[in-house]
Amino acid sequence: MSELNAPHPLSAYGWDTGFADGFTPYAAEGLVPGRIVRVDRGRCDVVVADGEAGVRHVMADTSLVTTGDPLNIMCTGDWAAVDLSGGYVRALLPRRTAFVRSTSSKRSEGQVLAANVDHAVVAVSLAAELDLGRIERFLTLAWESGATPLVVLTKADLVPDPATLAHLVADTETAAPGVQVLAVSAEAGDGVDALAAVLSGGASVLIGQSGAGKSTLANALVGGEVQTVQAIRDRDGKGRHTTTTRNLLPLPGGGVLIDTPGLRGVGLWDAEGGVGRTFAEIEALAEDCRFQDCGHGGEPGCAVLAALEDGTLQPRRLDSYRKLLRENEWIASRTDARLRAEIRRDWKRKQAEGRAAMARKRG
Repeated sequence: MSELNAPHPLSAYGWDTGFADGFTPYAAEGLVPGRIVRVDRGRCDVVVADGEAGVRHVMADTSLVTTGDPLNIMCTGDWAAVDLSGGYVRALLPRRTAFVRSTSSKRSEGQVLAANVDHAVVAVSLAAELDLGRIERFLTLAWESGATPLVVLTKADLVPDPATLAHLVADTETAAPGVQVLAVSAEAGDGVDALAAVLSGGASVLIGQSGAGKSTLANALVGGEVQTVQAIRDRDGKGRHTTTTRNLLPLPGGGVLIDTPGLRGVGLWDAEGGVGRTFAEIEALAEDCRFQDCGHGGEPGCAVLAALEDGTLQPRRLDSYRKLLRENEWIASRTDARLRAEIRRDWKRKQAEGRAAMARKRG
């Protein structure tokens, strides 16, 4: 293959013509593209092209792109313009997708967990009872990110009865309409090849609670002991935290996987669209309600309540839908209030500065 037709060294990491077009002005400045593999305090690990060697990892200072906005701070998966001579990240390319959750802080801020991913893999352990509501919460964030969700039921070897396993998959599918659900045992190797085939060639983020088996699954997909795996607690079947940072790992079949620490809190962040995708059947029913602003609480001609009565829609699904909508509205109201407070503080500060300037002029 000629050099003109040879793929870019970073193609395996997701580099394509779209990102290349966006990088054009930075190339003119002598900068090089790189994908952020891991972020540490003040520095990050970036993979860049390296001629005949293919790619190499470099450590770069992040101070020039550090921002106080948690939604715009760099994260694993970002594409960056890197100054190799100075060892700095000069700029970040616009994101195509971003997996964002609400932090647990009282300020109701958003936190970006991963950027530029094609698939959001929700890992759910079969070592514990299925929590369909939590699965719906993860799926809401996944849909809102712009990535395609996929649910992986891990530790399938703990459910040896095929009929029981099929029942658990079917239950999960009721909470994940339009989403592929796979049962996988990383220990036994069952289902790993099927999952790898889905993820090959793209960028994926692996999310879930602690003890969901993410690190073991990441090792199985990557084909090596790249992530530390700790023992499962006997008393509740939950694992201890293993992954403490977000790491981008190349996959043997092409593409990359971002492994993330276990998430205790999975708060929504501006996820109205994600709620709609997760509960697509309720949104479709609502289109047939007599009133456009139907609240599905007793209004005449409500198609959603009619579906409840005839058994087409399960009460648990509607309860979960309402819960996530209320939570998202509350987060939005808190965020709006915070922005208004910041505007008021800024206005008062400028007024005080103006009065001080006038006082100095008179004096």
